[in-house]
Amino acid sequence: MRNPITLKGAEKLRAELKKLKGEDRPAIIRAIAEARSHGDLSENAEYHAAREQQGFIEGRIKEIEQRLANAQVIDPAALPDTGKVVFGATVELAPVDGGPDVRYQIVGDDEADIKSGLLSINSPIARALIGRSPGDEVEVAAPGGARGYEVLAVRFE
Repeated sequence: MRNPITLKGAEKLRAELKKLKGEDRPAIIRAIAEARSHGDLSENAEYHAAREQQGFIEGRIKEIEQRLANAQVIDPAALPDTGKVVFGATVELAPVDGGPDVRYQIVGDDEADIKSGLLSINSPIARALIGRSPGDEVEVAAPGGARGYEVLAVRFE
């Protein structure tokens, strides 16, 4: 199954992959060679730490390559502006009970970061918002209890 990801999210993953392969992997190979030159590997903490780091880097490379291979890259700016909330849309919401307005972009699981306003398509808020239009009110079941929002605007940036 293909996982949706925005164009910006795919570019971020590609940049991380390039850094891991082009900078981090060669650096850890050099660190392992350096640690080996110190002799007895069984008691060489530098060697074991470098091998552990190498395992982490190789695992992350495989994870990113798999995510990109299974990704369906969607450019939100190229989506037709139907006025409805869909994947990639940026949504402005007003809490019904008052408080400051919030702004979220609905993105894939791999790029979600609530602090940056990037909301996973599989989150309760995003699922409640999909298909809604400006002026609609939605109620979201949250861990702290149900919360109501009014959709103020939907943009495709």
